[in-house]
Amino acid sequence: MNTVNDNQNLNKWRLILGKNSENHICFQGMYSDKISFQDMEQTLDYLYSQELGDGIMSQNNPVRGGDTSTSNPYVAQWINKVRKLFPKKTVEIIEKQALDHFKMTQLLTDKEILKKIEPNMDLLKTILQFRHLMKNDVIEEARRIIQKVVDELTEKIQTDIRKSLLGKLNRNMPSHVKSIRNLDFKRTINRNLKNYDTENQRLIIKDLHFNSRVKRFNKWNIIIAVDESGSMMESVIYSAVMAGIFAKLPMLETHLVIFDTNVVDLSGYVDDPVEVLMGMQLGGGTDIHKALSYCESLCRNPHNTIFVTVTDLYEGGSIHHLLNTCSDIISSGSKMVFLTALDGEANPVYDRNIAQKLADMGAFVGAMTPEQLGDYIGKMIS
Repeated sequence: MNTVNDNQNLNKWRLILGKNSENHICFQGMYSDKISFQDMEQTLDYLYSQELGDGIMSQNNPVRGGDTSTSNPYVAQWINKVRKLFPKKTVEIIEKQALDHFKMTQLLTDKEILKKIEPNMDLLKTILQFRHLMKNDVIEEARRIIQKVVDELTEKIQTDIRKSLLGKLNRNMPSHVKSIRNLDFKRTINRNLKNYDTENQRLIIKDLHFNSRVKRFNKWNIIIAVDESGSMMESVIYSAVMAGIFAKLPMLETHLVIFDTNVVDLSGYVDDPVEVLMGMQLGGGTDIHKALSYCESLCRNPHNTIFVTVTDLYEGGSIHHLLNTCSDIISSGSKMVFLTALDGEANPVYDRNIAQKLADMGAFVGAMTPEQLGDYIGKMIS
């Protein structure tokens, strides 16, 4: 029997059940271990005992208001203790619950506290939700966090997207780069038919011919319209990042439009995803028809235009007008894509009735990861 492990397990159960559990468990083991676990319990009590009304946070804040705010210095100390006592994954869970469940908005309204939180996708989404509470010095720190997460997302997905769009073969131009990836099998066979050995019935290859990679492009127009209602938040983030990647590619002229019941053209900021995200006002209703009507006005050459609309298709405006506008766009020769989710893990939730009608018209409707969208656009413009 391993007494040390047994004590550790009992101490973990004490943390899970809490000091007020019916079957009270005392901390076990050496004095230093007990002190360590007591520190953990006190740190957890600061947050989770609020549901019982007797937590440390309540004791430090006897005057109750609309939130669970307490003195900022103590919140900063608490965050330091959390990061010191618990592993990174646990820290992220505690911080997320402090924001989402207990509304500890000081985590986002105090610059020094915000500096201590690990930048990640969940934090980015929370910043976008609570941005209206932030003052100037805190906004600058929030911008730094957004930039870090955006840079990580861009690095993660841009290689595959650029490969999809820049890695196409130009089959009309020979290449001096002799790589098996670029080998033009058809031209090589045709040019060597004169070397066919009739006696041994085999083709003798004396000259190899290779395709060139595309260097010049006919400009394509990609118009991305993003539904900024709260349910689409993660897709909004990925859309801003993708638009920034597309804007730097030589074959694409990229427009970015965000909408709820109003339409805002952010094409002037398309190469700066951070500025795009800082300018968004998540929430509100949805008027997809109004957004697409505006996007239609941006189309100069329908046959070289791809409309990408990121939405759950729950239309707050006229469904009849929406379908008519989509029909006009598709009839003009433009390609039309409706993305219900843009991250690699999301389960799509959307109005399937409208989706089916749009698909019947010839639009693509469904979920794509950023990499898949890059492949799709690459095929369209090749």
